[in-house]
Amino acid sequence: MPLEILAIVLPVFILIGIGYAAARSGLLSQTIGESLGEYVYLVAIPVLIFKTMAVVQLGDQNPWGLWAAYFTGVAVTWVLANLIIRKGFGREARAGVVGGISAGFANTVMVGLPLISSVYGDDGLVPLLIIVSVHLPVMTVVISVLMERAAALDGVSQAPPPREMLLRIGRNLAVNPIVIAIVCAVAWRLAGWPIQGVLKDVLDRIAATALPVALLSLGMSMVLYGIRGNLLPGLCLSLLKLIVMPAIVYAVSAHVFQLPPLWVAVATVTAACPTGINAYIFANRYGTGHAMSANSISMTTLAAVISSGLWIMTVSNQASGM
Repeated sequence: MPLEILAIVLPVFILIGIGYAAARSGLLSQTIGESLGEYVYLVAIPVLIFKTMAVVQLGDQNPWGLWAAYFTGVAVTWVLANLIIRKGFGREARAGVVGGISAGFANTVMVGLPLISSVYGDDGLVPLLIIVSVHLPVMTVVISVLMERAAALDGVSQAPPPREMLLRIGRNLAVNPIVIAIVCAVAWRLAGWPIQGVLKDVLDRIAATALPVALLSLGMSMVLYGIRGNLLPGLCLSLLKLIVMPAIVYAVSAHVFQLPPLWVAVATVTAACPTGINAYIFANRYGTGHAMSANSISMTTLAAVISSGLWIMTVSNQASGM
């Protein structure tokens, strides 16, 4: 891996490591880590998303190809993960869904935003935020539906009526800070209002804290996960997450939809981000797959310092050859 790429990628993961070390050593309590995480999730990241999406210019680019390429990678990886966990390891339906989440749900916010910003700058945030704008709503709906169905198949609960499920999902999305930031940004753009003066200065100052604090809080939260039993399923899911999913996204975005090189690069590197903590949250909520989801989060986060650099180098070489 060229040193210039490593020099860009490494600080992102060093900040995660500092957060982990601070929490592990007791220098900062877990309560502080939770507070930092809440600040990032409720304030800093939504402000960053709002101020970027409210003024972003897409030019002639159509986002549908980007969405199709990225979610093709998610879908194929998810199906493979589900088959491996259910057929290969003989686990129940709920564990299969947790496996799909662990392999297909990238940490687009806590890792993706800082990584893409560091490597590709503000221009790279445009395609990333296009992905983020639909990533959470789509994944939330799919995960909720599949989990309820899996729980019914496993005989641990009865699937609620579709209308009730959709209303519950809608209520959850309606109060989600990231969704609110996206909706407000779209409304702001449609109104044609500028972001300037004191408003811009305040938003810039808050947004500037989002990325470093997000990485520190993520590192502190990693103390909760660690490496547990059932290592082989976690390893299989980690390989799908870091190798298979970005490879599919790259192939589809570059060769099927022929997206611009920057969009191909951002989509691929985003797909190569570590597993999001949502995998463990859903495993905990439905009472299965705790170890393999925790292992996936820990393994992919540890390995991403190398795998992310390799994918950045790969897409950079391909782009230069186009």
